[in-house]
Amino acid sequence: MIRNMIVAGCATGILLCGAGQTMAHFGMVIPSENIVTQQKKNIDINLSFSHPFELIGMDMVKPTRFYVVAEGEQTDLLNSLHEAEVMGHQGWATNFKVKRPGVYHFVMEPQPYWEPAEDLSIIHYTKTIVAAYGDDEGWDEPVGLPTEIVPMLRPFGNYAGNSFTGQVLIDGKPAANAEVEVELYNRDGKYQAPGDYHVTQVITADENGVFSFTCPKPGWWGFSALSEADYTIKNPEGEDKGVELGAVLWTYLNEYQLQ
Repeated sequence: MIRNMIVAGCATGILLCGAGQTMAHFGMVIPSENIVTQQKKNIDINLSFSHPFELIGMDMVKPTRFYVVAEGEQTDLLNSLHEAEVMGHQGWATNFKVKRPGVYHFVMEPQPYWEPAEDLSIIHYTKTIVAAYGDDEGWDEPVGLPTEIVPMLRPFGNYAGNSFTGQVLIDGKPAANAEVEVELYNRDGKYQAPGDYHVTQVITADENGVFSFTCPKPGWWGFSALSEADYTIKNPEGEDKGVELGAVLWTYLNEYQLQ
């Protein structure tokens, strides 16, 4: 498994260096629906580690953990995953049947990803929140990750043009001045960035770890709050190297429908 991560990281590093830019990595947990209704009780969920705007995938080995939290109860979903192709690379997928009303937090903890271009390992704790059958309680509650983004705007039932607000936590405490990267999942490839700086937007949170961003287009938007772990992980040569932690949250914004 580690070898797979190393190969993927090296290939990505070569690609990024050749492109003359550094694109942001994003853990991705993308469901087919973020609001479940009686007409659509099952959702498909894709997991990957990718560059969402540029649609550049990377091979990802099976996550360390994948589970859902609803009404304070955690359910392990790791064994439900099967390999799937995401952006032309190895990802993972599952199908989840929502049986009762609630707010469902789907959480992925990946295995560490060695990125030679940055000389560190990357772990993105990735979360997506799905509402079901009219319930909207508990969307603003943390799930106890080492680092996570807690939404302050309800993360479903929103329109493009809304301003998303969230709070970054590290070990359950506000992360002052956290750096947050933002990207649109350019799933259909219909958008082109004017330049490299436009691919990934960057925000600095305030002293309470709070940030806001106005999402101009409909679709899935990813927010990744980056921090440095207080531990190291050995690289392929056996050297102790730093670890980048990412608190990643995905939310979907709709466009208004015409009558």
